[in-house]
Amino acid sequence: MAVFKARAWLSRAFSTVASHPLRVCVVGSGPAGFYTAEKMLKAHQEAQVDIIDRLPTPFGLVRSGVAPDHPETKIVVNQFTRVAQHERCSFFGNVTLGSSVTLPELREMYDVVVLSYGAESDRVLGIPGEDLSGIYAAREFVWWYNGHPNCRYLNPDLKSSDTAVIFGQGNVALDVARILLRPTTELATTDIASHALSALEKSSIRKVYLIGRRGPAQAACTAKELREILGIKDLHVHIKEADLLKTPADEEEMKNNRIRKRVYELLSKSVTSRPLHPSSDPRELHFVFFRKPNKFLESDERTGHVSGVRLEKTKLIGINPGEQMAVGTGQFEDLDCGIVLKSIGYKSIPVDGLPFDNQKGVVPNDRGRVLSDTSGDHTRLEKGLYVCGWLKRGPTGIIATNLFCAEETVASISEDLKQGIVTSSSSSSGREGLLQLLDNRNVRVVPFSRWEKMDSQERELGNLKDKPREKLTTWEELEKALEE
Repeated sequence: MAVFKARAWLSRAFSTVASHPLRVCVVGSGPAGFYTAEKMLKAHQEAQVDIIDRLPTPFGLVRSGVAPDHPETKIVVNQFTRVAQHERCSFFGNVTLGSSVTLPELREMYDVVVLSYGAESDRVLGIPGEDLSGIYAAREFVWWYNGHPNCRYLNPDLKSSDTAVIFGQGNVALDVARILLRPTTELATTDIASHALSALEKSSIRKVYLIGRRGPAQAACTAKELREILGIKDLHVHIKEADLLKTPADEEEMKNNRIRKRVYELLSKSVTSRPLHPSSDPRELHFVFFRKPNKFLESDERTGHVSGVRLEKTKLIGINPGEQMAVGTGQFEDLDCGIVLKSIGYKSIPVDGLPFDNQKGVVPNDRGRVLSDTSGDHTRLEKGLYVCGWLKRGPTGIIATNLFCAEETVASISEDLKQGIVTSSSSSSGREGLLQLLDNRNVRVVPFSRWEKMDSQERELGNLKDKPREKLTTWEELEKALEE
């Protein structure tokens, strides 16, 4: 029987847990969630930590966000697996906050609730034509090639044009560009989803435009990511020489930012270097600076589909010492394309009962403590409720950034316990109460042991194709795996 009954789980002994354990629930099983669980288990020997996630598969962004050709970044999964196997920790997949269980219910059952469910939506440009088909959020495209079940059937059109436009020049934008331009023979030995590999093998995309509002001195990517895409075999890199001219303000910005200086140097060097031998299948990467989107253009042949974008030229004006912003100049140009990917930022989604700053896209907090009222001179804390990760600070940083973020949140929890603001209550039902509630609602809970069987199945399937794993990418496949 696939439904995971509460009574079966509760037969497990917890000899190391105190008679009144500190019951902690972490919502979200990505890096922020697992780092928080790990820090709580180490800091509080009486803590019993439950991690819930809406997907039956754990690890969040490590599984569905990290590019398939970055296996070294995914090694952290081994560390997270040890956390999930800890005797005072449990993982419950297929549990959705808001429908399977509400936030007020969790807060009633647990002494401490930490929300670390990340950002599962996207910022919008807010310009005409943004709803045309062929325009996608980079997150959707990333989920598609990484086998996230929500984007299995995205089916991006990679055939009708040889040109793709990407808005944004951060690491996610470079990931997406690299997947579009990299030889598929190199992707075939990664854990890329099979449906994505098949589509990329038939892709007509040969030119990718990475468009940014500001200049090369302000490019948001890291040198490591940039170096990797510039190293693609037989890739022609295009940058207008005029765009590489530095102003005194640019020099000031780079003087205080070693990463930006290195990125600028790599971009400058890429213009002077060209592939040694002409290729039978040339690919082009165009870095376009000082442009912002004005409107999307509709195809004359395909009603409702994007055929290009109108760009407005920009210039930089100083707003603070060492800081410049892009403003429009009123000069426009059109760029033809068949697909657009918007890599302009992820956005977190609020849930009922949670204070939320819609403008910033984060939960108001003080070092991880959720604030319910930030108006006036006094702020009011939501007792026992905390945040970590993107929901706390916004969608910035690398995986390791969540380690420091979790340390800060757990330090706040520890302070609140020490001061008696939060206590381990004998009336908190914790894991027992949660599993009983989910059982009553016929929620099919996926424990970590069940995920380990799915993990083995994916690895076995991957082994047949000389891949690290063959991901189960549809809800139907995941359901079937749970029943086996």
